[in-house]
Amino acid sequence: MNSLLLLIITIIDIFVWIIIIQVIMSWLIAFNVINTSNRFVYLVGDFLYRITEPAMRPIRRILPNLGGIDLSPLVVLLLLFFAKNLLIEYWPR
Repeated sequence: MNSLLLLIITIIDIFVWIIIIQVIMSWLIAFNVINTSNRFVYLVGDFLYRITEPAMRPIRRILPNLGGIDLSPLVVLLLLFFAKNLLIEYWPR
């Protein structure tokens, strides 16, 4: 059962890194540091958006509109850290 716990924790950690990379990439695109006209940049950005959007869309519907500030990645990261700690604490040994 510990190997299943480690697999779930690893998946959560990978998803956390994907969210962080997606946030940084969205900042770089917003400030015109990288250009989405480049096919590779577009493909990476699209992949990251498709992976993270199902987790962030429900949070965006609940959070109030703060103009250009999107707090949904922060909320999702907090929920993932909470779920990870909860799994570690209550997993049967």
